[in-house]
Amino acid sequence: MGGPVYHSPWSGTISFSTLIKAYIMLQSKVVSAVKNVASKISQATPGKFLLLQFQMSQVTQIGDSISNLISQVQTVINNAVRNQKSG
Repeated sequence: MGGPVYHSPWSGTISFSTLIKAYIMLQSKVVSAVKNVASKISQATPGKFLLLQFQMSQVTQIGDSISNLISQVQTVINNAVRNQKSG
């Protein structure tokens, strides 16, 4: 009865809420870093500004990736519903 169960070393689950909570935490850390540099503007170095700029662009890219992922999942669900209706 039933063959052996194969577990891929790459398999795992992640929920959208976990992903979004982690993203919000990352975003808030970058916001506080921006506030920190802004409050001590006289001590701000070009390096700190570059690092902040890099961190902000990374957060933006992650946000775009999450948005694309949600959009793709939505498309898969819509297609599945459409296929059920026509079936």
